[in-house]
Amino acid sequence: MTFDVDLVLVITAYLWCVIGHVGTLPATLKIGVMFTEDQKESPTELAFKYAVFRINKDRNILPNTTLVYDIQYVPKDDSFHASKRACLQVSSGVNAIFGPQDPLLGSHVQSLCDALDIPHIESRVDMEPEMKEFSINLHPSPRIVGSAIRDLIHYLNWTKVAIIYEEDMSLISLQELIRPPVKRDLQVIFRKTSVDTFRDTLKDIRSRGIFSLVVDTRPQNLPHLLQAVLQVQMNDYKYYYHFTTFDLETYNLEDFKYNFVNMTSFRMTDNDQILVRQVLKDMEGFQPVGQHILNRTNIIEVKPALMFDSVYALAEGLHSLQQGMDLRPANVSCEEEVPWTDGSSLFNYINSVEFAGLTGKVQFKEGRRSSVKFDLLKLRETSLEKVGEWTTGGGLNITNHAVFHEFGTTNITLKVTTIESTPYVMIKADKNLTGNDRFEGFCIDLLKTIADLLGFSYELYIVPDKKFGAENTSTGEWNGLVREIIDKTADLAVAPMTINYARESVIDFTKPYMNLGIGILFKLPKSMPSRLFSFMSPLAVDIWIYVLAAYALVSLCMFIVARFSPYEWTNPHPCFSDSGVMENQFSLANSFWFTIVTLMHQGCDLNPKATSTRIIGAMWWFFTLIMISSYTANLAAFLTVERMITPIESVEDLAEQNKIAYGTLEGGSTMTFFRDSKIETYQKMWRFMENRPSVFVSDYEEGIKRVLEGNYAFLMESTILDYSVQRDCNLTQVGGLLDSKGYGIATPMGSPWRDKISLAILDLQEKGVIQMLYNKWWKGSGVSCAREDKNKEGKANSLGVGNIGGVFVVLLCGLAVAIVAAIVEFFWNSRKHAQTERNLVFCSTQQSLCSEMAEELRFAVKCRASRQRPALRRQCSKCIPPGATYVPAALEVPQENGIMQMIEMRKSPLTYESAGDS
Repeated sequence: MTFDVDLVLVITAYLWCVIGHVGTLPATLKIGVMFTEDQKESPTELAFKYAVFRINKDRNILPNTTLVYDIQYVPKDDSFHASKRACLQVSSGVNAIFGPQDPLLGSHVQSLCDALDIPHIESRVDMEPEMKEFSINLHPSPRIVGSAIRDLIHYLNWTKVAIIYEEDMSLISLQELIRPPVKRDLQVIFRKTSVDTFRDTLKDIRSRGIFSLVVDTRPQNLPHLLQAVLQVQMNDYKYYYHFTTFDLETYNLEDFKYNFVNMTSFRMTDNDQILVRQVLKDMEGFQPVGQHILNRTNIIEVKPALMFDSVYALAEGLHSLQQGMDLRPANVSCEEEVPWTDGSSLFNYINSVEFAGLTGKVQFKEGRRSSVKFDLLKLRETSLEKVGEWTTGGGLNITNHAVFHEFGTTNITLKVTTIESTPYVMIKADKNLTGNDRFEGFCIDLLKTIADLLGFSYELYIVPDKKFGAENTSTGEWNGLVREIIDKTADLAVAPMTINYARESVIDFTKPYMNLGIGILFKLPKSMPSRLFSFMSPLAVDIWIYVLAAYALVSLCMFIVARFSPYEWTNPHPCFSDSGVMENQFSLANSFWFTIVTLMHQGCDLNPKATSTRIIGAMWWFFTLIMISSYTANLAAFLTVERMITPIESVEDLAEQNKIAYGTLEGGSTMTFFRDSKIETYQKMWRFMENRPSVFVSDYEEGIKRVLEGNYAFLMESTILDYSVQRDCNLTQVGGLLDSKGYGIATPMGSPWRDKISLAILDLQEKGVIQMLYNKWWKGSGVSCAREDKNKEGKANSLGVGNIGGVFVVLLCGLAVAIVAAIVEFFWNSRKHAQTERNLVFCSTQQSLCSEMAEELRFAVKCRASRQRPALRRQCSKCIPPGATYVPAALEVPQENGIMQMIEMRKSPLTYESAGDS
């Protein structure tokens, strides 16, 4: 295969020319710049000249090219003269035109550059949203500025903001504040003003209760507005001013440094950057005599800084262009309207540059600046200090939270609203006290401790409507303490105020100083009345019946089985084996006696002998063992634990009944909890309360009073519930807590006091100060009810007559029956002896029953009576003479043996001692 040598050489030469070609720029490049007449010798013009001087001096950017400029001054608002001057510059061969910064003049010049394809470089606010073909603008667009201010407002949680402006184009610049999505509760009020109406505008804003302001005025009129702020006394810590100007550092703010007024602003030039400091240092040496680029504080304004970066944007674009193509001089005129052939290429190179300038990173997209960083400045006692930054990609980022939220506390008096609530806030009985001395309580002591720690004074007042604060669902309006904080009538709300979502969305809360929940306050139920026969409670009635049935059944079984079993029949006379008589010890009576004795665990002289009867006995003993043991254990449990008559024991019991009314504090967080709850039980309770408005109370004292009256349960916060229960023994808590929440100190949205008070609360909690205050007001003096836990483990109640008196009654009844039985036996025995005496044959007159009972009674009551009782010797003087022998009539003597019997009876006569005459 052969190659054409000439063809290869030609291709090689062509590729060398294309690849190795480096574009060239003219030795001199002319640029035009236009200033209004009031900008002559201004810092902006000096910054332009210094930028050209610095570029020409720096051989790294345009090593073989020198920039020369043509400056034209035009009257302000005179577009005709501006167009004429621009045409003169075009005719002289300028490659780009800078300015002017006036919006009207800049629009005309920009139209001219578009027609001739000449890059037009600006550093002004452009209100036109559409893209311009040959326009390069270094000033951030109104949309970017508005987004930065909007992010700051959202961070500060402003709910009301007033926009003060002088020029109508400010409405376009700040339209991002009301562009959707808008914060739901943000109210924006626009007020157009002028130098003559600054004070009236500020007074109107103050009368509307607005403390947050965005100020967009002409730079030259800003000192007059600051003076008006001082005149209407809107210069304390409650007010917050954000200025749209990027040059707030250049103004005298000495009168505001020590009043702790909040002032913030964005800036584009970061003086902490090394490059910026170096440029500004060199710029000071370039300043001609009597002229200044920097102000007296050695800070460059935004307009000169943007102009400086504009010149460098052109230089960077030319530097990139010379790497790839040649730039032919512009040879166009306004008369011919023939576009510059290389103008579009130069514009594209400028549009693609990226470098670090005085105003941060410079980068363009379709001629508009796409990457912007703003420093957020805040006024402190010494100067404006950087506290954060905003970027187009990352939004707002507060880098120094301590400084951003820091403010002075010297000689500051806060207005603090509160509400009467025992024991948090109470009014002393002494009517001669005034001011803060009228109040006492836990919250008062806490507020005093925090004030001493942070070094501020305060003025307390009771909220007019005496409500904590709830939102009206129909109107969206708040009342009570929340309303006072929203309107900024008060700086703080110190009360037992619950932190919840609804309140947190409109006001700010500190860290909770106390945790709690919702409990049920109810009147202490009455003790169950003592019953005389409470000893029978351990066993149910049917069990007692079953025991009696078992007793009868076992007794009968024992009787029947014993009679059938041959081993239960025994000889009653063991010595006479042939007596012919057999005896069974388990008669019917003995069977019932054996069963009852073994049931009572007592000894018995009857013992079963047969296997069958022993099995019955063993089974019965086992039954009695289990039954008596169970009874004894359950009796101890019944008699040592005091049982209460409790109609409700939980929130579920309360929700399921309608006899006992229940309610909450009207307009409080507890009411809001039930109203907004998604739990079915709580929804049911809310429907009950909503349909009966009378169940709501105006304060805790009224709720406690209704509970004491009976048939009412009060749903309240557990801390106040504990306080009430400890001081009234008729009150108790039913069930556990329904939720968990905390009390906090309320502040307006964005208040600088929130974080400082939160830190103070955390410090007091760690040191135990808050716990000591709790013990002082909850467990200190004034506690009248020393409640004992009767169900406490390891302690039982003493058994009284009311508990086991029935046993004594049974014992007494048994004794009474025994006495009656003894009397019956006494009568029966006396009658039997009297009948025996009447049967004696030797007594003509028998002893009467009464005399017999008298004799027996006299012997029984003798104190010297022994355990052995001899036979009585009775005397009968009327019946038998002395020495006569008495033969009992009961003895039947046979006729044939009569004499022998008489003889034997004489040998052992029964004599009677005569009690009377013989």
